[in-house]
Amino acid sequence: MNAAWTAGGVRAGGLLNRRLGTAATNDIARCASLADAVSLLVATPYGFAVRRGQTLVAAEHALSATVLWHLRVLAGWLPRHGAHLMRLLAGWFEIANLLDHLRTLCGADPQPRYVLGSLATAWPRLAETSSTAQLRAVLAASPWGDPGTTEPWGIATAVHLSWAARVASASPYARAWAVGGAALLTARARFVVGRSVPEPARRWQVLLLGARQAQAHTLAAFGRRLPAEARWALCGVEDPDELWRAEEQWWTRLDRDASATRRRPGFGPAHAVSCAALLAVDARRCRAALELAARGGSPQEALDALA
Repeated sequence: MNAAWTAGGVRAGGLLNRRLGTAATNDIARCASLADAVSLLVATPYGFAVRRGQTLVAAEHALSATVLWHLRVLAGWLPRHGAHLMRLLAGWFEIANLLDHLRTLCGADPQPRYVLGSLATAWPRLAETSSTAQLRAVLAASPWGDPGTTEPWGIATAVHLSWAARVASASPYARAWAVGGAALLTARARFVVGRSVPEPARRWQVLLLGARQAQAHTLAAFGRRLPAEARWALCGVEDPDELWRAEEQWWTRLDRDASATRRRPGFGPAHAVSCAALLAVDARRCRAALELAARGGSPQEALDALA
């Protein structure tokens, strides 16, 4: 392990030690109001972006913005390969910016955007587009690839699959997460929304999930036709109304895998990816706690779900 990975390991440890964890998250969830919960968050590392008086939507955006800032900090301490991995994982934030830009192109009011800095892939160019046709052209000329359509839903589906394919290719450690996520996305699109992935974006779907799943007409059959590395994401879920359970399974595995890697000695690419995953898990728990507080505080069973 060279000096850059060693320095990155020290920085990653510092970031992970600043997570709220279950106890502090439960304290937030017990708050009787959103204002009280936000006031608690201001005094934590999430105070980087969380401010008193924010709405629920603004506070949740601030939680995610803090995670992105931590990824930017970590990337600055890692060698080139590690920084590349952080840029790939930060694709979630670029997708969020892209989807808001799409909504703006369709007439919606713009919302706050994430500041990607050096972790941007194509966002500065995407932000300058003024039509969905221009947006597609910029995507096609970037690592995101051609979504195969100018229709917003199709673009959103395509960029998510593109992101999963690039993460799976770049990080053997994160491959199972990426492939499992692609399975959930495809299942929701096909069996809830009732739509198929547009060409040429379908190539990413086949690359990640194989060709056999395309002939499945039920969610149960779809799960059986998935490759073994993706099948876990839908284990025990055969009804589209239960896909929320599959999403919880995905986050549970992410947390479990990343926690196990953190305990391994040394620091390298897998540790850096696990750091990013654990930061995302903590922010998601805080988001859920905020939503509970906004409803007047949580019952014990809801707190148990945050553990």
